[in-house]
Amino acid sequence: MATIAVLGTLDSKGEEHAFVAGLIAARGHKPLLIDVGTGGPATVPPDITREQVAAAIGLDFAALLARKDRGECVVAMTKAAPALVAQLAAEGRIHGIISLGGGGGTAIGTAAMRALPLGFPKLMVSTLAAGNVAPYLGTKDITMMPSIADVAGLNRLSRVIFTRAAGAICGMVESEPVIDSARPLVVASMFGNTTACVTEAKKVLEAAGYEVLVFAATGAGGRIMESVIESGIVSGVLDLTTTEWADELVGGVLNAGPERMDAAAKANVPVVVGPGCLDMVNFGEQASIRAKFAGRNFYIHNPQVTLMRTTAAECTELGRIVAEKTNAYTAGAVIMLPTKAISVISAEGKPFHDAAADHALFAALKQHARVPVREFAEEINSPAFAQACAHQLIALMQAKK
Repeated sequence: MATIAVLGTLDSKGEEHAFVAGLIAARGHKPLLIDVGTGGPATVPPDITREQVAAAIGLDFAALLARKDRGECVVAMTKAAPALVAQLAAEGRIHGIISLGGGGGTAIGTAAMRALPLGFPKLMVSTLAAGNVAPYLGTKDITMMPSIADVAGLNRLSRVIFTRAAGAICGMVESEPVIDSARPLVVASMFGNTTACVTEAKKVLEAAGYEVLVFAATGAGGRIMESVIESGIVSGVLDLTTTEWADELVGGVLNAGPERMDAAAKANVPVVVGPGCLDMVNFGEQASIRAKFAGRNFYIHNPQVTLMRTTAAECTELGRIVAEKTNAYTAGAVIMLPTKAISVISAEGKPFHDAAADHALFAALKQHARVPVREFAEEINSPAFAQACAHQLIALMQAKK
């Protein structure tokens, strides 16, 4: 029997959470009803009161309520609920979490879920699940389920949605993943334009006894990879696709933030760095591109994705940034440069071929790097370059042992 936290604003949505708790109990699990309400008293008796939740970070919730500022209360709960559920999970007192909510409930529920480790079952039934959920998910594996109608009582539709949700969280806690923890873990960054390279390198690493976890360099993917590196479970990083820095610098839509490439220094793990897809900045459909980029070299990847070629000046700055990030790696690092192409479409005769921009990138990398830089007269997706990158990382990891 597992214990599943049922966390919600029991002042306004007590009936709904109690309904889900009953379904969980009917499946043979123990629901733990946690109140994070910010208005009137709970309409159903909680197992953990909102005052106890607030106390997890030393807050006097009664004094907070007395000020009658709902926004302040919600913000307080987004800080207190994570502290409480993280403690419950660390002590083995909960094995999954589910929450139902609108705007405030979703903010509190997902804040709590983001405090839990990857792999811990998390399900948020929300009125906001059909929109931009990135701020709610962060870098965690939160499952968001649309509530379809508002979370406002039990009816013929909400009963169906909530029943399926209860079944889903029970199924999650009942599923025991088989984890091969014997092989050292390597993480790698990849984009469509570097897939062949990373796939070939992955084969070499797996043949050498490593498990390889690949992340799409789509902004969110880079942030998640950074969080996995920082968790301390990674033995090496194959960061050949640093394209998210092009979006960060120029203003594309797939940036991963200024902390991209910082985690390996904190975790003290070996890294092989490449300039994969630094030739491109990502935008949405062509009509969405800002006027200031008019006249630039664009390539329509698909109807929803338009790529823009980076200039020599932008590549000079990108080279400096990537080199300086790499200089912080003290556990062993090498920059690998495929001088014939840094993406599929930057090869000679392809839409983004720009020898001057590539030269500017490589020159800046070599100028600012204080780690070894190896050049190969290859395209990034050539088997020879991919294999060299994999063997270089293996050598760095073995040297660190």
